[in-house]
Amino acid sequence: MTLEVIFTFPTHPPPRSHSPLSLLRPSQFPLAVIGVASCAQIDSLNSLYSQFDASLGDIFPPGGVYPLVKNCFVFEETEGTENLDPGETFPGLIVVPRIMNRKLHIGTLLGVICSQILAEFGVLIRTLENPLGNEYLNATLMPVLPPLSELPPPLDSLSGPDQAPKFPSHNSQPDVSRPSFTLSAAPNLKRNASSTGNGPHQPPLGIQAQKKRLSTIGVSSSHGRLYKVLGDFFLMAGRTEDAMVWYTEAVQLFKNSHDPLWYACTLEGMATVAIIDAWAIGQGLHNSSSTVKEPWTDVSDKLQQAINLYLRTPAPDNEQIHALLAFLYCGCVLRQTSLLFAIWSSKGWGPLAFTTMLRSATKPYVPPTLEDGNWVNLERLSAITGISRSSISAVLTQMHGPWLLHLGQRERISILTSMATFYASLGYQRKEAYILREVLGCLLDLLVCGREEDGYSQPSGIPPTAGLGIHNLHPVPSASWGAVGVRVSESPSGNESILRLLKYVCKVLGINLDVVGLAQDTLKRTSELPPSLNDYDEDIVQELCEPSGWPELQVGVVREAVAVAEALPDFPTVAQFALSSLKMLQSVLSPGDQYHLYSTATRALITAHRRGDARAVEYWSGRPIVSISIAPLPAIRIPLEKPRSIQHKANDLKPLIKGIADPFLYNPRKAVAGKGNTLVVQNDVLEFVITLQNPYIFDLELQELSLSTSGVSFKSKPVQLVIPAGTLHQVVLSGQATETGTLTIRGCFVQAPGGIAREYILPLYTTEEEERLARKRRTITSENGRSKYPGLEGCRPQKRSSTTTTESSAGTFTFRFLECKVVPDQPLLRIRRSSVTHGALMLYDGEKSTIRITLENVSPIAVDFLHCAFEDSTIVPAQKALAEGNLSVFETYETENSLINNPVFSWDQEEVKVIAHNQNFTLTLGCFGKVGCTNGTIHISYAHTHDPQPQDSDIFYLRQVSYPLTVTVYHMLECSKMDILHFPSYGTSPSGTDNTTKDRFSTLRIDDDDWCLFSLEVRNTYGAPFDVTLERTQDGEATASSTTTIPPGSVSRLVMTIKKILIDEALLSKPIPTLSDRQFVVAQSSLSHREEQAQRELFWYREELFKCVRGRWRETGGARSGVLSFRAQRMTLPMLEAFRKEIAHITLTLCSIHELSEVPYRAAQFYPQANEFVQLTMKVTNLTSSSVVFTVDLETTPLEYVLHEGVLTDLPIGHLQSGESREIATSLCFLTAGHFEISAQVRGFGASETDNRRMARTYITAVVGSG
Repeated sequence: MTLEVIFTFPTHPPPRSHSPLSLLRPSQFPLAVIGVASCAQIDSLNSLYSQFDASLGDIFPPGGVYPLVKNCFVFEETEGTENLDPGETFPGLIVVPRIMNRKLHIGTLLGVICSQILAEFGVLIRTLENPLGNEYLNATLMPVLPPLSELPPPLDSLSGPDQAPKFPSHNSQPDVSRPSFTLSAAPNLKRNASSTGNGPHQPPLGIQAQKKRLSTIGVSSSHGRLYKVLGDFFLMAGRTEDAMVWYTEAVQLFKNSHDPLWYACTLEGMATVAIIDAWAIGQGLHNSSSTVKEPWTDVSDKLQQAINLYLRTPAPDNEQIHALLAFLYCGCVLRQTSLLFAIWSSKGWGPLAFTTMLRSATKPYVPPTLEDGNWVNLERLSAITGISRSSISAVLTQMHGPWLLHLGQRERISILTSMATFYASLGYQRKEAYILREVLGCLLDLLVCGREEDGYSQPSGIPPTAGLGIHNLHPVPSASWGAVGVRVSESPSGNESILRLLKYVCKVLGINLDVVGLAQDTLKRTSELPPSLNDYDEDIVQELCEPSGWPELQVGVVREAVAVAEALPDFPTVAQFALSSLKMLQSVLSPGDQYHLYSTATRALITAHRRGDARAVEYWSGRPIVSISIAPLPAIRIPLEKPRSIQHKANDLKPLIKGIADPFLYNPRKAVAGKGNTLVVQNDVLEFVITLQNPYIFDLELQELSLSTSGVSFKSKPVQLVIPAGTLHQVVLSGQATETGTLTIRGCFVQAPGGIAREYILPLYTTEEEERLARKRRTITSENGRSKYPGLEGCRPQKRSSTTTTESSAGTFTFRFLECKVVPDQPLLRIRRSSVTHGALMLYDGEKSTIRITLENVSPIAVDFLHCAFEDSTIVPAQKALAEGNLSVFETYETENSLINNPVFSWDQEEVKVIAHNQNFTLTLGCFGKVGCTNGTIHISYAHTHDPQPQDSDIFYLRQVSYPLTVTVYHMLECSKMDILHFPSYGTSPSGTDNTTKDRFSTLRIDDDDWCLFSLEVRNTYGAPFDVTLERTQDGEATASSTTTIPPGSVSRLVMTIKKILIDEALLSKPIPTLSDRQFVVAQSSLSHREEQAQRELFWYREELFKCVRGRWRETGGARSGVLSFRAQRMTLPMLEAFRKEIAHITLTLCSIHELSEVPYRAAQFYPQANEFVQLTMKVTNLTSSSVVFTVDLETTPLEYVLHEGVLTDLPIGHLQSGESREIATSLCFLTAGHFEISAQVRGFGASETDNRRMARTYITAVVGSG
């Protein structure tokens, strides 16, 4: 027959307060104590035995019943040691020789110990069988036997040597001379011995199971308690049938007596017997003939009956006994809960359920069926077994209440821990968290009390030896330590366990105390890793995540968590818990709680730093950065990128700062190209404006704030600042880029006091980024409240969906950051001085003046490129008017002409442009007074064009220094009533011109009749006189001028003769041009072709007029001078006719036919005689630049008194080359005296009668005499 022995090895002795349970619940106490030591000499055995005996005295109370057996195994250290034999000197001391098969030998020794325990059971029972022992057993609710040495021996021990031996002392070993405990070889163990004899494995208890042995017990006390103790010993000995017999007898007696406590314990023993029998049958152990049918329902009924009996037990007056009664009650409830839990978790009654119940551990054994603890699996177990989770929870709930208040601290912790484990296995995590909070409260009470008083036993004064390692107790701290909490143990494992428990409780209630990490402070600032999309979206997910949990409960739990961490003390963890609470519960915390948690964390971090703790917390307050932007550089330091081809455009009148002129009003390619990176200069100080936020009610201190960059090397210093409560705060960080290339601003490194620096990236808020964030917000918002999940599953689907969305987008999305292009070092100029006083310039309208600006090169780099561009207040309105497109073609041209040809400022581009280091250069600029100009700016662009990077030779970089001016222009001369007249107003004949007329023409510097008279009125509206000069500058003609002084308030007309001109048809056919490179805009006017042709002719002749006639003025008696502009005047058609030269020159002369002499000519008139034929000679000269076929039409007025030869119209002249002349003649006869006018009109071939541009006219006057 195979026997099986089940051992339980407790790690700690029972508390001394449990000594009243020594007879009521013997299974609570250790039955044997085994000491383990090593020894090499026989002299040290005495020391070992003394130390072992003293240690037992420290652990167990003197005179106690337990332990029943006390052995110490001494192992030999080396094989060559002399045989160590303790003999009878040291009872219980057993030397284990150094042999090969020690495992078998130790197993034999354990069997001997079991035999000794069974023998001690018999000794104890014989003691209780005595009348005195029975009286002790029934004396109180929880009796305690005195030392066995003080009790008289039983009567049957004196009857003879065949009876049971006398009672040994409490610390002695069983008498080995008894037949039932024969260990003949035990005292003489040799090195080569592997067993201690042939003793039986299950010796008898020294008593019989029959009730006839009880005849010697006195009749003054009930026998029920003795029967119950007998049943306990038989149960621990493995004889379940005998145990059930005695339990049954005890139950019969307890039913008739009022002893509910012992009755309940007896029922627990009967339930245990039923479980063991069922387990033995299920495992194939058939040493018992008991038959069990469906035992667990009967077992559950017995346990429930026991629970009810515990409830009916009167409350004792002794608080210690009351605590033990509560302990027994809670243990019975745990037994019933374990039974139901084992059957439920094992899918019914069977071997797995037995294994679950028989596993001895600090918490219930969890079978493999609960490895997947989802809700569906748990409900499936309930459906299979018929035992619901709520029924198990209802049984377990019976012991939560007043019973727990009477338990000791250690017992309460043990009971609450078991309850929490059951709730966790059942899937009731909130109930588990509730119980664990009470566990933490008990631990905190013990922690506080342990600092006020000694919680350990006083050790003996025996010094420890190397062979026995059980002296791990600590001395009592002296009173001089004061009230400072000192952690005696250097091991942090206990603190870590409490903190893990705290974190778990808070996690169940919806608070993640690890949301703020705790790690070693490495002071590492790295930003080379690619940014994580999950980290960037963390704040958005937390902001939009649906809150879970009860806010009031969560606030209370975090207060407890911080208090427990402070009591340990663990100051970095205090800060972690406080800051995690602030981050998680900021929306529900009151202002007072927020301030308290922040101040607590601050104090804890300071204390931890002072004590040398290397741990630190991560940055906790969420994303503090709202925006990052580069501060605008001073205008004097802004670099500009330009193509090198622009250096050769010396005649470009456009400002260089605006780049090359684009012929289109809108160029999409140029618009896209303009959004490039910001240009900065190497080694220049850059400033970045960072906007920070503080959503809390307290001022948020940042120990360090620095930029996170990648690309080229960037040197900057971190700053320390305080963000005011509940505000947005801006701070400026500066640094220098030490290399050329691309500088990428990823974000910032933020570090709180006593914390670890963390990088927060901040991509550009592009359209793609905006769409991605909006899409993510919509996804999270749509998941909130969509489905109802049981228990704590509410947040997990949302987390899964958000994670899926992030993972799907993370593979394709890339961040775009703020980037700066670092260009090589550039020179730097400053304006040293200027000739303008206080930056104010005062001019007359049209005045031309100069100003001087002195530039100084303050950089070590020479300037070899210099260019000036200008702005003034007249440019913007003019550009706006041009952009609107509402101007006529004339107004558009005049506006563009004013902008381009008459700028307010100008300069000589041929000046020297090289400025060396620390040298000055004076720049001379021209100024022009233009009415309406109130201010202007001079932009001086400069650069060092030497290219240090050959691969970038097509571009260069320049800087600009600007000089603003206040301009005042006085309007003093007004021009009006421009007119052009024929000069002279009558036809001339060179042959008939008198000397007086010739003298006058010579004075006017004219020699023919192709001249006209230009006149203009000028008004002086200023308070000083001006000398105005009208000057004629025509090609091929002598220069002439006319000057007059115009007093203040006076009007003068200036007259000047100018020669007529004739413009080629090729030029007249051109449209009115635009001086800028603006794209063509369709004209909005609806002019006919003839009207457009006349408009163009007026425009081109007006331009030629302004080229040959110019005006200037000078201040009378002063040095200031300027130009007088006529461009505000308009040309009319009569003026055009007077200014335009005819296509041919016609000369008419009258000659006598008979005398072949000219008719008398005086005062521009011919004097022929009436009734005499005269010859009219016409000379036509082609004045155009091309050959033309001419015809001529003659007309006499009055025609009815004139006879003529042939026809007078369409007389052919022929084809004339440019400058060629031809004469034709015809005969006329005046029939009467009087005044006759003869006119000739020459036309080009194909010209219409209304086309004045292709005609030439002249006339003569004939005064006919009567003869």
